[in-house]
Amino acid sequence: EPLFRSVLTLLSPVLECSSAMSLTGLKKQFNKANQYFSEKIFNAEGTKLDEDFKELEKKTDATAAVVDQMINKAKEYLHPNPAARMKVFAQSSYQKVRRQAKTAKYTQPEGVLGECMIKGGTELGDDSNFGQSLISVGEGLKEMGSFKDDLDVMVAQDFMDPLHQLLSKDIKEILHHRKKLSGRRLDFDCKKRKQASGKNITDEEIRVAEEKFDESYELSQSSMANLLDNDVEQVQQLGAFVDALQEYHRQCLDLLQSLKGGLDGILDSAQSAPKAARSVRKREKASKYDDSDEEETGGGGDGGASADDIPSTPCARALYDFDPENEGELQFSEGQIITLTNRLDENWLEGEVDGKSGYFPSNYVDVLVDL
Repeated sequence: EPLFRSVLTLLSPVLECSSAMSLTGLKKQFNKANQYFSEKIFNAEGTKLDEDFKELEKKTDATAAVVDQMINKAKEYLHPNPAARMKVFAQSSYQKVRRQAKTAKYTQPEGVLGECMIKGGTELGDDSNFGQSLISVGEGLKEMGSFKDDLDVMVAQDFMDPLHQLLSKDIKEILHHRKKLSGRRLDFDCKKRKQASGKNITDEEIRVAEEKFDESYELSQSSMANLLDNDVEQVQQLGAFVDALQEYHRQCLDLLQSLKGGLDGILDSAQSAPKAARSVRKREKASKYDDSDEEETGGGGDGGASADDIPSTPCARALYDFDPENEGELQFSEGQIITLTNRLDENWLEGEVDGKSGYFPSNYVDVLVDL
C-alpha cells in the first residue's frame, strides 16, 4: 500500500493535466495493478471463479493449443522439405507485396524425380527397355505430383482454412472476453478492498464495477460454451481431411497399378525378344609414335593437365537444360559451368551463371568442386 501511494503521489501532476475520461482510465489501470500485486505479493483475497467456469477455460485453452499445433503439423505433412517451404513462403510474400495473382507452388518431390527419370530415359533412346521404363514411371510420378497439388488445395480449403478461421476469429474473441474479465475482476476487487479499509469508495462505484465484471463473466462463459458445444464442425473438417487423403491415395493406387502392368509388359517383351548380336573388336595398337604424337602428349616431360585446367572455386557442370518454373530459380543450358554459392539442402543448390543467380535442383548438375 505505501508503495502504491508513493507512485500515485509522484504521478499526481500528470493526472491533474489529463482529461476527465483519461483520468478515469488511468485510475482503473492503477486499481488493476494495485490488486494484482496485492494478490501476488501480499496474498490479498480476490473474487473466485466457480469450478465450471475454470473447466470451460481449461477445455478452451486445450482446443486452441490443439488447433494451432494441427495447422503447423499439417503444413509439415503436406510440405516436408523445410527449405522448399521457406521458398514458397518467400515467393508468396513477394507476390503479395507486388499484388500478383499467381500463387507460389510447392515443388513436389514426385515431380522432381519424374523429370529426372524422363530425361534419363530420353537419353537412353527408344530402343532401350530401361529407357522406356524410365519414361513411363517418370510420367507416372509427375502425375502423382499433380495429385499431391490437388490434395494441397483440398486440405487447405476444407481443413486448414476453417481451422485458421476458428483460431483467428472465435478463439481470439473468447480470449478478448477473458482478458477483459480479468481486468474488470481486478478493478472490482481493488475497489472492494479499498472501501473495506476506509478509502473514499462509494457503493455506486462498487455496484458499477460489479455489473461490468458480471457482464464480462457471462460473455466469456457463453462464448466458451458455444465453442465447445459446436465442436461437430471440427469433426466435419477432420472428415473432409480424411476424404481428401482417401481420394489422393486412391488415385495413386490406380496409377501405380497401371504402371506396374506396363512394366510387366515391357519385361515380358524384353525377356522373349532375341538378344542383339554385338561384335567386339580389339583396339588396333600403333607400331610407333611419330613426332606429332609426341608433341600432342607433351613429350618434353610436362605431360598432364595444367593447374589452370582445374577449377579453384566451387562449381558444377550442367547435365541438362533447366527452365525455371518459379521466380528465383536459375536458368542454364547443358554444358554450362555454374559457380556454386550455397547448398540449401540435399536436393537444391544456389549458384550464378551469365551474371544471374538463383536456385536449381542438384540432380541437374555434376558438381566439379563442392562447397
